[in-house]
Amino acid sequence: MAERLNALASPPAPKDAAAPPQAQRIAARALLVGDRIDAAGLERADMIAAVPLALRLGPNKFVALYRFGVVVFAGLSPAEEAGFLERIAARISGKSDGRNEEAAVLEIRPDYEDRVPPGGPIEMPDMSSARFLVIADVLAKTVSLARDEGKLGGVFDTIEPFAGQLARTGRAPWNRRSMLKLIGQALLAQHRISGRVAVEEKPDILWDHPSLERLYARLEDEYELNERAKAVTQKLNVIVETGQTLTDILDVDRSTRLEAIIIFLILAEALITLLQIFLGHFGRG
Repeated sequence: MAERLNALASPPAPKDAAAPPQAQRIAARALLVGDRIDAAGLERADMIAAVPLALRLGPNKFVALYRFGVVVFAGLSPAEEAGFLERIAARISGKSDGRNEEAAVLEIRPDYEDRVPPGGPIEMPDMSSARFLVIADVLAKTVSLARDEGKLGGVFDTIEPFAGQLARTGRAPWNRRSMLKLIGQALLAQHRISGRVAVEEKPDILWDHPSLERLYARLEDEYELNERAKAVTQKLNVIVETGQTLTDILDVDRSTRLEAIIIFLILAEALITLLQIFLGHFGRG
């Protein structure tokens, strides 16, 4: 009897604490596929956003199309990504020769908060459509900035020999075609980059989901969007100023040649007049 009372009085053995839920990992990838994507007419019932056009293709499977030539996938296998790109191939203009891409790992667990550890997976409590759009916006801007940085680097490689020769000799090269090509490259870089990707602008989804502002700010810092955008803008300004300088040099050269031609014509006319006077004088003699 005493044993039974002791057993009833003693507290039950504590149960093991519940194990934390298993985290799910999803791969996200942004691909630069061309200069522009025409997404008009691709609207479907599973569309989650119109600008950019974003679709939910399945549980934790998303895709977003950006008009400046970037496609962002999340949760798709390489075969599924390739099949989707094949279906929209006709809508891509200025297809990219290189393979510019940016990848990220998304780790999902219900007890997570939105965090972006340096160099680690992006942690989040769930893979909602709004979170995908925030992440896709940052990845798309990152890939686009990488493209612009590459294009500007190519223009600077062309400018450097010209600037070096100008510094050594103090005179511009007489090869007018090369100067015009350099001006054309500077103008092309300005046209392709200016106003195409508004890196400083936040995605529209934040208007409806202000709670994701912190996630966007952390991603913006992790990928250094503002710093890289400022560097691109500074390089672009240098290229534009170089183009204007080259244009001024061409104008000066043209003016100098015109003045030389005019002086030559005046001298030729004077010589012809003197010759006519000389011949007329001796003819009458």
